[in-house]
Amino acid sequence: MKDNVIIDKTLEFSIRIVNLYKYLCKEQSEFVLSKQLLRSGTSIGANVREAEHAQSKADFLNKNNIALKEANETCYWLELLHRTEYITTTMYDSIFADCEEILKILISIVKTSKQNN
Repeated sequence: MKDNVIIDKTLEFSIRIVNLYKYLCKEQSEFVLSKQLLRSGTSIGANVREAEHAQSKADFLNKNNIALKEANETCYWLELLHRTEYITTTMYDSIFADCEEILKILISIVKTSKQNN
């Protein structure tokens, strides 16, 4: 099976999100925002994985659009957690950069898919 950059990156990102969620619950006793982050952050990879075996071009585009929206939402939760001092600037900078990179890739996939439709 050939490498698929977005699938690999979103899986690794999901792992980071799960670990951040565990940290927020255990070390910060934060359960509401962290749950939102967990849902949106892991949903990105799940939708990208679904798109891999989409039933049609429209389904492929739809799944990647959902992943794009979830990535954007995840960036929001990360920024909120940082600005409310649940995560440090160092933690934020690292994981937010990954989220932005995934966003850029998904934007490119969605734009290309729309052009080829």
